[in-house]
Amino acid sequence: MRVKIACVGGGPASLYFSILMKRRDPSCDITVHERNPAGSTYGWGVTYWAGLLEKLREHDPESAAAVSANSVRWTDGVAHVRDLRTVHRGDAGFGIGRRLMLDLLAERATSLGVRVEFEHEVTADRIPDADLVVAGDGVNSVLREKYADHFGTDVRLGRNRYIWLGTTQVFDTFTFSFQETDHGWIWCYAYGFSGERSTCVVECSPETWTGLGLDRADEADGLALLEKLFADILDGHPLIGRAQADGAAQWLNFRTLTNRTWSRGNLVLLGDAAHTTHYSIGAGTTLALEDAISLAGALRARTALRPALARYELERKAELLKLQSAARLSAQWYENLPRYIDLPPQQMFALLGQRHSPLLPYVPPQLYYRLDRAAGQLEVLRRFKRWLGPRLARTAQARSLAARK
Repeated sequence: MRVKIACVGGGPASLYFSILMKRRDPSCDITVHERNPAGSTYGWGVTYWAGLLEKLREHDPESAAAVSANSVRWTDGVAHVRDLRTVHRGDAGFGIGRRLMLDLLAERATSLGVRVEFEHEVTADRIPDADLVVAGDGVNSVLREKYADHFGTDVRLGRNRYIWLGTTQVFDTFTFSFQETDHGWIWCYAYGFSGERSTCVVECSPETWTGLGLDRADEADGLALLEKLFADILDGHPLIGRAQADGAAQWLNFRTLTNRTWSRGNLVLLGDAAHTTHYSIGAGTTLALEDAISLAGALRARTALRPALARYELERKAELLKLQSAARLSAQWYENLPRYIDLPPQQMFALLGQRHSPLLPYVPPQLYYRLDRAAGQLEVLRRFKRWLGPRLARTAQARSLAARK
């Protein structure tokens, strides 16, 4: 029997899932429906780490080779705090242009016989007729919203404001800049994704955002102000607000999205349609591709659709627990930046690297820094940190949930 699959949304998750399914069963009839024209995707560069590249090589060496060949690599992190600079030696990270990644995956999918249909919008009233419909249409998924009550969709807004920009300054390290203004702190992090461009994400508290007038400034004035604030790392290069021809970059509050269940009949959620994790941990693209790997594996292992979708959901939710916790703690670290920013830059940067720790919010920052350095030498302290942190985090989360009721 020839299986018909419709993937809604032409992002990394849908395209990679179509590649894996077509490789495993060339008889599958697979169509990827993307509402935008080819090459018009929003976004600058995306990040990933060596572990993802190993998984891509395992599941489709051809697309892995294409992604690897078109990525840039860095190892160090650099932080500028006021006029001071500090360096942290870290693990290798990679950046690639989002548009280029999608082009590479679409080309690979097409070569295997997948139909990639651009400018083909799927609406809630016109769901494709297929044995399996994959909703990979992002955080604003129209298919998920149609059945939001069934999926148990929950969206929580972060406190801080952020904007996703590009620049012609090419960074060869993962670079942070924290700048103090009369209205509070504003910061950015930037990383290269090609030989010509870098991504630059700017974030600040809502009070700083309004105090600086960024809530009222037009795009040109807003970018000019940000270029002045981050002149230390931009070195005369401009910030670019438009990532596509028909729209300007916007200031947003991050939306953390979860769903109680990920499938309904033959409809299944994938990537950002199913879950989001705060951008500060740089895991969105990785999680989307890992979703695709898990769903394809579950479908291969099970002959019946519902047990396969249940297995996929169970597996991915278990894998996501730790990362969702890390993302929540990372967002909170930035929301509480004044707690850390007056430490010596080396200590502040060290705690930036420890922002995923469930213990850090409950220990005075300088004491945590000293404990962390001691734990690097004493196994008993490492075990104590691993034991105490999650317990404090669970207690705080339980109190927070009780307060909402």
